[in-house]
Amino acid sequence: MRLPIAAGAATGAVAITLYPLFQGGAWFWASLGVILVVTGVGVLATRYTLPTWLAPLAQLLAVWIYLTAVFTGDEAWARVVPTKESLFGLAKLVVLGFDDIQRFAVPVPDNPGIVLLTCGGIGMIAIMVDFCSARLRRSALAGLPLLSLFVVPASFLSDPLSWVAVIIGALGFLGLLAADGQERVSHWGRAVLVRRTPSFVAPRPAADPGTLRLSGKRVGFTAIALAILLPSLLPTLEPDPLFGFGVGNGNGKGGNSISVPNPIVNLRGELSLPANSTVLTYSSSDNLPRYLRLYSLDNFDGEQWTMPETRGRPDDLISDGPLPPPPGQGPSVPTSPVNLEITVSEEVRNMNFLPLPYPASRIRIEGDWRPDRDTLMVFSTRDTAGGLTYQVVSQEPRPEAEQLKDAGPVPQAIAQRYLALPENLPREVADKAREVTEAGDTPYEKAVKLQEFFTTTGGFSYTLATQGHDGPALTDFLLNSRAGYCEQFAAAMAVLARVVDIPSRVAIGYTGGTNVSGRWNVRTHDSHAWPELYFEGAGWLRFEPTPSGPAGQGTAARPAYTLPELPTAGSDEPTSQPSAGPTGSDTPTGAATNPRNPLLDRDFGGAPIVVDEGMPMAAKIGIGAVFALLLLLIPAILRWEKRARRRRVYSRPAVVVEPAAQGGGQDTGLVAVRSNRGQAGVTAAWAEFDDALCDYGISREPSESPRALARRLSERYEFAPEAAASMAKLAEAVERMLFARTPAETGSLREDVRLVRRALAATVSRGRRIRAVLLPPSTLLRARRLGARVLDGFDRLENIRISRPARRNA
Repeated sequence: MRLPIAAGAATGAVAITLYPLFQGGAWFWASLGVILVVTGVGVLATRYTLPTWLAPLAQLLAVWIYLTAVFTGDEAWARVVPTKESLFGLAKLVVLGFDDIQRFAVPVPDNPGIVLLTCGGIGMIAIMVDFCSARLRRSALAGLPLLSLFVVPASFLSDPLSWVAVIIGALGFLGLLAADGQERVSHWGRAVLVRRTPSFVAPRPAADPGTLRLSGKRVGFTAIALAILLPSLLPTLEPDPLFGFGVGNGNGKGGNSISVPNPIVNLRGELSLPANSTVLTYSSSDNLPRYLRLYSLDNFDGEQWTMPETRGRPDDLISDGPLPPPPGQGPSVPTSPVNLEITVSEEVRNMNFLPLPYPASRIRIEGDWRPDRDTLMVFSTRDTAGGLTYQVVSQEPRPEAEQLKDAGPVPQAIAQRYLALPENLPREVADKAREVTEAGDTPYEKAVKLQEFFTTTGGFSYTLATQGHDGPALTDFLLNSRAGYCEQFAAAMAVLARVVDIPSRVAIGYTGGTNVSGRWNVRTHDSHAWPELYFEGAGWLRFEPTPSGPAGQGTAARPAYTLPELPTAGSDEPTSQPSAGPTGSDTPTGAATNPRNPLLDRDFGGAPIVVDEGMPMAAKIGIGAVFALLLLLIPAILRWEKRARRRRVYSRPAVVVEPAAQGGGQDTGLVAVRSNRGQAGVTAAWAEFDDALCDYGISREPSESPRALARRLSERYEFAPEAAASMAKLAEAVERMLFARTPAETGSLREDVRLVRRALAATVSRGRRIRAVLLPPSTLLRARRLGARVLDGFDRLENIRISRPARRNA
């Protein structure tokens, strides 16, 4: 009956890895119940030797009864026996569960349908594991259904599983293998553990079978330790993606819905990273930079801006046709087609949203990518953009100021969604919005006033030393500190725009980057947030409240339609200053061959921009080499520390005293008194000598006494007189400590140990001496013995037997 219990424990241990997929714990208790049911039936099947084919059928029936009792008990007879109504109820919950999986992103709520699907799936896995291990006696084959449980969270999450959960699951499988091994061995008799005790004088012989025995458990424990510890010790040389949570931090894969919670709060971390790593490069048909948007946030609850529920329809696969038309964009506003080719760095991980200019009309890319119809964000629940190259066609609106002033009324659906503000919005914030836009007669003019308030007239400054955009932080930013970075500027302008009845949202992505050798290079420090404001006929337009240039975010730029003093589209403008659309920027047409930032040429008198290439590759390799060297030196450091500790002990004068009163050949009350200090010094000196023998590879016979060992070494290696005397002194001190009954005194043993060690080192090659310093075998052997003792503890646990009291015959 050991195997059914081990199979159930292994299934439960691996099922723990599912915890990141759920918000609550109802799934766990329901799944634990179904595992106990399957295990209980398996134990009974083994106890009464049911046929192999009958046991899984009995378990399926038991699982059905359990699910009926838990989920549709009200419709079952006696709350347990399935009926027609309870069966239909289970089927209805299954359909609801599949709908919820498609509708919710992980972590999903504990809805009954989702819990039923999870519980039923774990029950099926438990039956398969029990069938493979307890019925077929193929426990290794049971690893396949257990592996499928590992695959589920790995498919839905971009973040790695918790190492604790991985260890628990791996130990569960190892326990199943161990139970299978014990089951086989038990047919031959009882396994006996041979306990080994080390000797002080003689080390364990190399041929001892106890040290060479490697069981399957030991190999498994070693593999788990290496799999968990080794990756955590190795340095990573790749940059984190712009938003490291990707789709995995609360996003499902495999369904048609996705959501990313609160991406704006990650901006500060990316902007303050010391390594300014390349995220992507792109080229445009007009050689001008483009803002590339990843996310669109439109929910403001008074504390933070968050994304709405993102949906991708099955018929909206971008490879099948153009993207949906941009909301609110009418034929009266002229547009300009722009082609971009974007290449995302292979080092970027978990980028499940495409960086795109707004609005994109066509995208050519490999994989399953779908747009959200309301925001035109393009995402995938299965693929990532890392290492991909894709082409984008964008029809950029180029509105004139007069067209925006004459924009029509906002549709009710847009107003209801994008004008919502919390009831607890500070009154000072609303008053400031009305004060700033008082001179504006139209929504467009108010929007321009808001942008000028942040960039020129309001006295704001750019700094990464502040964070937050909730109610108190927003009030302090607008009225007091007036210092922040793009998070505060974008969030604040979007809030003020809603106060004066301009629909707004916050976009997260990248600025246009810098031009390097004719191609635009976007780095982590180009991550950015900006507001998008809605105007009927033109749709959503980008505004830029964040200061740019040397005193701000260097690659940020205000769009041309927000600068009425510059010529707008449709006028006789110089070719060096074309008007840019919502995703474009005012830049010279010759920027492709100029490594300077063209935005600064216009706005800041040609101030140069320094292109940060990040940490050189040679420096990365050097850091990695230093780190690897430090890892390799760990045994040497441990050996040096132990040697220094022992030296402090045996450097002190040591006295071993055993006074005994003797008379007439008879003992008259022997009293043994030993100096603990002297004993510790002799022990430390001999232990150091013993490690030196091991480090230099000098053999030592188990039957040799200390005196015989000293004589053999001195004669064989022809020690100098001083070294031979020191060797003899160490041997005599050890023998007197162990066996003598007469007084003996020893001074400091430091010089003796040093002479003997130097004499031993002179007998071996230089390579052996170097190895003794850098990779001392004594330290490595000690680590191996420690691991062996730990594994011996598990062996002892397995041999514990609960004895039953013998029955007395009447």
